[in-house]
Amino acid sequence: MKTLLSFTRRTWNLDPILTGTGLAMLTLLPLTLLGLQLDPRLIGGAPAWLKPAKFAASTAVYSLTLPWVLAALSEWPRLRRGASRLTAAVMVVEVAIISAQAWRGVSSHFNVSTPLDAVLFGVMGAAIAAQTAAAGAVAFALFRQRFTDPVMATAFRTGMLIAVLGASTGGLMTSPSRAQLGEAAATGRMERSGGHTVGAADGGPGLPGIGWSRDHGDLRVPHFIGLHAVQILPLLALWLRRRTPAQAARLVTIASVAYAA
Repeated sequence: MKTLLSFTRRTWNLDPILTGTGLAMLTLLPLTLLGLQLDPRLIGGAPAWLKPAKFAASTAVYSLTLPWVLAALSEWPRLRRGASRLTAAVMVVEVAIISAQAWRGVSSHFNVSTPLDAVLFGVMGAAIAAQTAAAGAVAFALFRQRFTDPVMATAFRTGMLIAVLGASTGGLMTSPSRAQLGEAAATGRMERSGGHTVGAADGGPGLPGIGWSRDHGDLRVPHFIGLHAVQILPLLALWLRRRTPAQAARLVTIASVAYAA
């Protein structure tokens, strides 16, 4: 507990806005887990509150990690402030819409069945596109920033670059499938635009707790794994510090390439 409190205090000192966002998501997480227990409704074959729970956990981890990445950008103060505020706002908007749609009992992603649903989906898409652009700017700055620690430099740079690539796979999910286009042509309206399952419609059997498709490809896999490179690779670099700097730098580089692959 002392270690956790110390980490929280240090993160708050680095960036109170992002830290507050992460703590708010951690506060929301038990409520979504309670919803999983009490609300029997299914949305697209998955429990209604599963997606809010997953997004609350994921955005909490990202929001509590990014201050440490931004702290490395000592030569880019304006970018640090802008990326921090934009990311915090996007995380709040994204999870708020997902939770509101779960409360309504409808899908938050790819849902364009009504004007309200289409607007909410569009807002989420625009917000995430802006945040991904900001993350790309942070990745660019990390490659320009001078570091005294080459091991952490490699971990931060490659971790953020892979995170941007992982986030960008979300754009692949929004394109309507042939079946959806055919439905729109036949009926004059479209219920859903896009999806995450490759080779079948969304909603089939999925892995317990996360819902990734067991029978087909699923774009959520590279999306999730890519986004969290920015936590895993720096943690690996910290663990490898017991080795010589040359060994640690080589191993982090190898790990980064393997993770990207």
